[in-house]
Amino acid sequence: MTEAYLALEDGRVVEARSRAPGRTRGELVFTTAYTGYEESLTDPSYEEQVLTFSYPLIGNYGVRPERFESDRVHPRAAVARELTEDVAEWLAAEGVPAVDHLDTRDLVVSVREEGAMKCGIAAGPDATPEAAKEELAQCKGMSEHTDIGKQVSISEQKTFNTDGSGPTVALVDCGAKGSIADSLVARDAVVEQVPYDASVADVEAVDPDILFVSNGPGDPKNFEQAAVLVEEFVGEMPLAGICLGQQVIANALGGATEKMTFGHRGVNQPVKDLRTNKVVMTTQNHGYTVSEPGPLEVTQINVNDDTPEGLESEELDIITRQYHPEANPGPHDTLGFFDDVLGLADEAVQPAD
Repeated sequence: MTEAYLALEDGRVVEARSRAPGRTRGELVFTTAYTGYEESLTDPSYEEQVLTFSYPLIGNYGVRPERFESDRVHPRAAVARELTEDVAEWLAAEGVPAVDHLDTRDLVVSVREEGAMKCGIAAGPDATPEAAKEELAQCKGMSEHTDIGKQVSISEQKTFNTDGSGPTVALVDCGAKGSIADSLVARDAVVEQVPYDASVADVEAVDPDILFVSNGPGDPKNFEQAAVLVEEFVGEMPLAGICLGQQVIANALGGATEKMTFGHRGVNQPVKDLRTNKVVMTTQNHGYTVSEPGPLEVTQINVNDDTPEGLESEELDIITRQYHPEANPGPHDTLGFFDDVLGLADEAVQPAD
């Protein structure tokens, strides 16, 4: 039974089955991950996007809250070839529209060839093609959205592992996955998670050993205050970043970023270390990339398209990664990144006299 419609930016209207009712709109993207749907759906980096799963069956091992990366579902809608009842019920309870029984292979090919596109969705008993088109029409201007950080960041500072004996990390929350803090705490670091718009004084108050800029959604240029923090503390303390954090740091130091055609989203992205020639598999979720690294050295690249996956500066004590070393979901090939980050505290540059 057709109970849902997707109106695509390329002019098509695709029929589907409604699994969780509602109307919404967003940027249509896809992930190639075949497991980890709970982690993907609760990843803040998917804010304002419509997430299409390329793997045909989503939900075959249920829904367990302990796997969640945040306290809610972030994509505006979920699209799959087939969703199980567990996932459909979860999304309905979250108020997130979900549809299936459509050709997701065709959607993925369209995004790969034409790029991430805006779409409108109408799902439920009263859904019509016209309603989906109305949602699509309201997508105009979404790419210029500049306050997306407010939707995904904490509003007040949080502290993890107060009694830890390791370095104190100021984690700038631009939409941080929970497993980033978990990975640092597992190494006995004290994590002071601060909002995306934290002031210089806010960071100074926690007296950190390392400034760490998290992942997050959308254009890194929208996170102006995070860039201010990088500019303020570069050379005074080590800097680290993951995903959007790499992009923010590069921009703040004179580099540049650009939007990719369809981004990297999945758990099997191959990354080559230019120093060792070793290739590892990584988890990724981003639609922007660093186009000019500024003063930073490109130390790792994506094997598929040569985009920068790792930036470093020994002189400035900076280390960043475009992928997600904490995985969740995905391979654990690169968990050692967190050891490298915390190791910077032992070799931190000294402030100039």
